[in-house]
Amino acid sequence: MDLDREIESLVAALAAGLASRGAMLATAESCTGGWIAKVLTDRAGSSAWFDRGFVTYSNAAKQEMLGVAAETLGRHGAVSRETVLEMAGGALARSAATFSVAVSGIAGPGGGTPDKPVGTVWLAWGTPGGADAERVCFAGDREAVRRQTVVHALRGLLTRLDG
Repeated sequence: MDLDREIESLVAALAAGLASRGAMLATAESCTGGWIAKVLTDRAGSSAWFDRGFVTYSNAAKQEMLGVAAETLGRHGAVSRETVLEMAGGALARSAATFSVAVSGIAGPGGGTPDKPVGTVWLAWGTPGGADAERVCFAGDREAVRRQTVVHALRGLLTRLDG
């Protein structure tokens, strides 16, 4: 299955799962620039289960819109477990959502370091039971890294919704 069809399939499953629970979803995106919110709202009727999306590309936006602590960003950087967990929590606190997903990464072509090479992405999922985060490293160009991040974020949401 190509990624675009997989995205459509994942969104359909998320829509059904969120709607059946009366649950709402919020996104907090950096490296994907709103792509997750876009694929969710491509589905007609998404207002029944999608509350809002935060595109927080700059550190200032992460602080202002999601309440990420300056200390967190200074100590760990924007692409870190700590930052995406705060982003996911901030999305829940500043919305009517019961589930959230947050992403921050280095899509390239530049910006990578030995510790955080291009393709490094941190994702976090907020649920009624708490939040968890995962680091992945995707291969490919900027478009490929971002697209894979969208798919991984949606898969993670579905897993947590079903779990």
